Amino acid sequence: MAQGRKLLGGWGAITATLVALLVVAGTSFGVLVLAEPDDSEALQTRAAAGVPRGSDKTAETPPPAEPKAQDPKAEQPEAHDPKAEQPKAGKPPAPKPPQPLLEQGDRGVDVRELQSRLKQLEWYFPDVTGRYDDTTVVAVRGFQRKRGFDATGAVDERTWRRVVSMSRMPTDDEMHNRLTPGPTILGPGDTGLEVRELQARLIQIAWMSGDVTDYYGETTTAAVAGFQTKRAIPSTGEVDQRTLDRLLAMTTEPTGDELFNREPEPEPAPVAAGAPLDPRCLTGRVMCVDKSSNSLRWVVDGDVQMTVDVRFGSDELPTDEGEFAVSYKSIDHVSSLYDTPMPYAMFFSGGQAVHYSPDFAANGYNGASHGCVNVRDYGAIQSLFDQVYVGDKVVVYWS
Repeated sequence: MAQGRKLLGGWGAITATLVALLVVAGTSFGVLVLAEPDDSEALQTRAAAGVPRGSDKTAETPPPAEPKAQDPKAEQPEAHDPKAEQPKAGKPPAPKPPQPLLEQGDRGVDVRELQSRLKQLEWYFPDVTGRYDDTTVVAVRGFQRKRGFDATGAVDERTWRRVVSMSRMPTDDEMHNRLTPGPTILGPGDTGLEVRELQARLIQIAWMSGDVTDYYGETTTAAVAGFQTKRAIPSTGEVDQRTLDRLLAMTTEPTGDELFNREPEPEPAPVAAGAPLDPRCLTGRVMCVDKSSNSLRWVVDGDVQMTVDVRFGSDELPTDEGEFAVSYKSIDHVSSLYDTPMPYAMFFSGGQAVHYSPDFAANGYNGASHGCVNVRDYGAIQSLFDQVYVGDKVVVYWS
């Protein structure tokens, strides 16, 4: 019996031990089931804090929070606002002056083209050089001032557009001062009324003398050649278009008397012969222009050197009155406003000048100027032009 109890007691101890092991094993298994494989760090934290592994089955470690959906707007950098970097509103900056396309000191073919175009518009007169010199600056400045542009003397885009619109593309000969004759219109051996008209016009400007004939011979050839040389036209002795245009601009339509060598009726003596001079005309060198007598007298220190008939502007375009001075002279001038010839022009008041008028010569006082003082005696105006200097006085008055 005692041995049986001893044996039972041994089995009891074994049984108790097994139960304890099963309890421990069960507890550990439960913990292992509740803990996810990658929660080892959380388990270690709980252990370090003294929390038993199976002490709170409901306080499970929450799964890691899922990342929130990202707002694409939050990831984009702030939009750059250029205005934020601008200074606060104040006075606007001054506009930059236009950059010149051509200016003083420039050289080359572009300058040649500019000078050639200005030559067409009668703003530039010497030979084309390709050098943007003082003369070119003065020409450009005058062109700009005439049109109300800033008179800088340098060619900006606005100036260049206006020059181009008012002129044609110059030829290579023009840009290099080469003169080439055009096709012959009249030449040696020709006959007829056209030859008579040519000779009569040459006689008007003293390039021929004697009687008018209908034959183009040596005398006519020499006269035409001299006329061409004087005006820098190729001197061939034959009439091309350039020669004819210049001759027509400087002369009047010949009368029947001129074409057929008839003596014209004598003109009455000048009305102004005995008219008194204005006191302003008694000293110095003065072109004394009397509207009352339609006369111009060239006076030097009170002594009348020459008297010529003149006419004036209309009521709409009157000739200025007062005391002036000759500002500049142009021997073969053509009006840029009216596109009419103004030979031997002596300017005294803006665009008003004393000059020869073919219309006055042909039609007399049946008409008026655009404000200028017209002279109809070609020989007299040639002589007067040679005697008058820039700076001489001009007095326009009523006697």
